[in-house]
Amino acid sequence: MTDSVYVGNAGRDAALDRGWLLGHFKDASDPRHSEDVEIKWGVHPRGDERARWVTGEERTTLQVLISGRFRVELPGRSVLLAEQGDYVVWVRGVDHSWYAEE
Repeated sequence: MTDSVYVGNAGRDAALDRGWLLGHFKDASDPRHSEDVEIKWGVHPRGDERARWVTGEERTTLQVLISGRFRVELPGRSVLLAEQGDYVVWVRGVDHSWYAEE
């Protein structure tokens, strides 16, 4: 790692910090520190679900499906990500929950 470049593996690195790869919570000297963007890598077994809805979201969220089937629950709407590359975006303030179908 140099001062401005980091090379890693999402699966291995995510295990070190609850899935987070990039964000404001990384040390300021780490190239993965960002006040503007956060990225999380998650692998969810079938049937895994969020215990409680996230409320008061402070950031815009982009969720991209790599494999499987993943359902995102939003107020008044359920979104199914079923094909590789399917994604959903929601803005600050939108509550959400999720369920891993596959």
